[in-house]
Amino acid sequence: MVNPLVRKLENFVRLSSEERQALDRVVQNTRRLGPREDVVRDGDQPRHVNLILEGWACRYKQLEDGRRQVISIFLPGDMCDPHVFVLKNMDHSLGTLTSCLIAEVSEPSIREITAESRKIEEAFWWEMLVSAAIQREWTVSLGQRLATERLGHLFCELFMRLDAVGLTNGTSCEFPITQADLGDAMGLSTVHINRTLKELRAAGLIRLRGRQLTIPDFPALCSASLFDPSYLHFERDRSASAIGDS
Repeated sequence: MVNPLVRKLENFVRLSSEERQALDRVVQNTRRLGPREDVVRDGDQPRHVNLILEGWACRYKQLEDGRRQVISIFLPGDMCDPHVFVLKNMDHSLGTLTSCLIAEVSEPSIREITAESRKIEEAFWWEMLVSAAIQREWTVSLGQRLATERLGHLFCELFMRLDAVGLTNGTSCEFPITQADLGDAMGLSTVHINRTLKELRAAGLIRLRGRQLTIPDFPALCSASLFDPSYLHFERDRSASAIGDS
């Protein structure tokens, strides 16, 4: 299996073969979880960094009455907070959305690999900063974007993040999460999500069948969703027009 973390980081830094091998070594301790399982819960003591190798997961907060807000969606290659071990207790939960293969990366491994390679250390800092940038865009979506813009923006972002780790096929990608998950992430009811999806389909901006999302005209969806990919900070030229022409 190609390490998706290597694929992701190579969008931002050029890694040597030794650095790729070092990243491969830190993902040896893995575990498989089914869908809808907690990886770590709010209040737990974090013991390692969780790296998504396969599947989709999320960061979430749950209120006492059971209402849930999905704060982040994690895809293959994503590290769930590379320096989380500095915290005494988790202030949120991590859970799987689908079946996931997760690498448990220890604190000593993180410290060792970053001490040995300045490029890897910078890449991990980049990973944290881009995660913060994504969080800011989600906040803007929740506060200002219309429902169609909000959902379209999320589709554009997830497609580009999947494309960065080689998990798209032309204009299509796997999209295994439910309308309820989308509602929890976008602050919309399931009924509103359903209606918004119909609007995007009717406009010819997306096709969503089963577990596959197709974006026939990526630049058109970007324009309709007010999506500017610059916050993802990809080094390679992955402009909206380039994806749309792929």
